[in-house]
Amino acid sequence: MDLVCETTRLQISHFAEDGDAAFILRLLNEPSFIRHIADKNVRTLDDAQAYLRNGPIASYTRHGFGLSRVALKEGGTPIGMCGLIQRDNFPDVDMGYAFLPEYWSKGYAIEAARGVLETAVRVHVLQRVIAFVNPDNAESSRMLEKLGFVFEKMVRMQPEEDEIRQFAITLRPA
Repeated sequence: MDLVCETTRLQISHFAEDGDAAFILRLLNEPSFIRHIADKNVRTLDDAQAYLRNGPIASYTRHGFGLSRVALKEGGTPIGMCGLIQRDNFPDVDMGYAFLPEYWSKGYAIEAARGVLETAVRVHVLQRVIAFVNPDNAESSRMLEKLGFVFEKMVRMQPEEDEIRQFAITLRPA
């Protein structure tokens, strides 16, 4: 398990296909994930392993980054994911995140995002990162604004999909 970064309360590391499949199965089937992000059609442990293998793990190999496992330092309990994504149809790298509902409103998402953004500058030398949010997800929009992201425009991830909000941040080395 490759460590991406640590924060005060969290450890952010690469996903493992076998070890994290059950967690991913639960996270991707949370009603909030399906509503605010997408239904990834991950319904079995085999589906979850394929999602990890073809998504985050393939991204680590291809780009050196991807969505990563966010776990509590104390006890190692996985609580969500946060990381960088390079999509084929967007020139900028974007930051994605999702957390189990029982860990919302505790500051974990913003703490993980700050760690990922610091790594984006320090390790990957990124100068700009974008993020996408469904228009009805006010909590996520507020979190991005607290991090320094600004709303840029409405975009479509795919031509047939509804428009979503695109935010961006300019990163500066520490």
